[in-house]
Amino acid sequence: MQCIVNGQHDFDVQEGRLNGEPVELDIVATGPDSYHILRNGKGYRAELVSLEAEEKTLTWRINGNLYSVQVKDHFDALLDKLGLSAMAGAKAQDIKAPMPGLVLDVMVESGQAVSKGDAVLILEAMKMENVLKAQADGTVQSVEVAKGDAVEKNTVLIKMG
Repeated sequence: MQCIVNGQHDFDVQEGRLNGEPVELDIVATGPDSYHILRNGKGYRAELVSLEAEEKTLTWRINGNLYSVQVKDHFDALLDKLGLSAMAGAKAQDIKAPMPGLVLDVMVESGQAVSKGDAVLILEAMKMENVLKAQADGTVQSVEVAKGDAVEKNTVLIKMG
């Protein structure tokens, strides 16, 4: 597994090995997200500050210093090799209706900047409200529907740029 610390230090971490060299650690949990680590006679206090599972990024506070650690497994390495990971940083794509339905609300307007995960539209389908969210950061180029419009599956609702 590859660990990238603070975006610049790259480590290969395997069971009991760091960059191919054996490593012995004594780790004791001292709380739900805190640990005491002993390595080569030196003690470290480690606290997990945050975990972003989707981005595979952890933020640790070790002896008072913050470290951002991005973890990549062999699947991530394969995606990098195939050039597919570059798609993750791609611009936002148009938002389409995932199913036929009725537009209940539009929460954005042309020219508005949106972040990944921002709610942009509510679509009622099969008597359920579905909140559609931006899949990536971007800017709304145009809103193609209005409140009350009936739409078919794959209809472009919001053009993104």
